[in-house]
Amino acid sequence: MKKIVVLTGAGMSAESGIKTFRDAGGLWEGHDIMEVASPQGWVKNKELVLEFYNIRRRQLHEVKPNAGHKALLKLDEKYNTKIITQNVDDLHERAGSKNIIHLHGELFKVRSTGDASLVYDWKKDLNTGDKCEKGYQLRPHIVWFGEDVPMIGVAVQEVMTADIMIIIGTSMNVYPAAGLVGYLMAGSQIYYIDPKPNISYELSRSNNLEVIAEKASTGVPKVVDKLLNENI
Repeated sequence: MKKIVVLTGAGMSAESGIKTFRDAGGLWEGHDIMEVASPQGWVKNKELVLEFYNIRRRQLHEVKPNAGHKALLKLDEKYNTKIITQNVDDLHERAGSKNIIHLHGELFKVRSTGDASLVYDWKKDLNTGDKCEKGYQLRPHIVWFGEDVPMIGVAVQEVMTADIMIIIGTSMNVYPAAGLVGYLMAGSQIYYIDPKPNISYELSRSNNLEVIAEKASTGVPKVVDKLLNENI
């Protein structure tokens, strides 16, 4: 059975109504990203950071998976499929996909500031005074700028054994995720779906790159249908 690894970015969920950092001109809700998504921002103003993610969490309750999310589910029927996402939403899960690696954390989870192994499901607002069982303040279970990406090693292992990689809705500028392409086996096929594709250095080295300059809701179904109809 062929193995497919899918790498998704903000453009994957944009059509579901989730705002992207790229499209917001570097600002989220009028805030510089370092104010609301960095350890320094957390130390400086916990209330601001918590409210920023509370807004994101409330919004996530209101959106739904789009045609791109739903199309990926079809790949599970024929191929060994893994999804590596840079997104913190749960839209892949809601669409029915099972094998998902969240590189940058999950919005519907929180973790202890004193013991990172204490992670909890959390779908309501998170406030100062909300503490883990050991008495430490809880924080969003999100990888902030300047922090390590714990799941990158797992993602690398999946990419190293992939026959096909589908890249969806990402600028290929955010590392270490953008560097995953470099771990593909020689000869692996790459499909890059994005309305404004950025052919990075890693992508330019591939002899088997097909670019689909479309949004996720139209580009992903096309690639999925092609793979399902081909005898590969």
